[in-house]
Amino acid sequence: MTKDEVAVAIAFVVKIDDQDLGAFNTCDGLGCEVVVEQREEGGNNGHVWQLPTRMKFSNVKLSRPITAESTKLMRWFSGMANGITRKTATIEARTLEGTVIARWGLLDVIPVKWSGPQLNPDSPKVAVETLELAHHGFFGPGSGG
Repeated sequence: MTKDEVAVAIAFVVKIDDQDLGAFNTCDGLGCEVVVEQREEGGNNGHVWQLPTRMKFSNVKLSRPITAESTKLMRWFSGMANGITRKTATIEARTLEGTVIARWGLLDVIPVKWSGPQLNPDSPKVAVETLELAHHGFFGPGSGG
């Protein structure tokens, strides 16, 4: 990767453990937050203590038009019917040429929701599916770019 390359949101390739779920065109929710508890100390009027308590990780939402790759996602999601086990996931931001610009590793991933397309003959829109994943944090040296 050269210094001139920018993480343009072209395609996000998703793998759960080593199972390839294909490319998505939107990825939303990669983030974390430190939960802070405020404590006031008697006799100290200069500030309120900001005490970090835990990390919260937002759910990741991935969307794409329905394609032949959609069967990979449905096969993986359907496999959860017999019991959900937490997996690891990687999300790679790639250019049109396939160059990996950034990579995020997610720990203890579980599927939260799959939304299929709205099929309406009166509305000629692209059929889109959305996958929502919950996780317990990021891993790996390449996490975050």
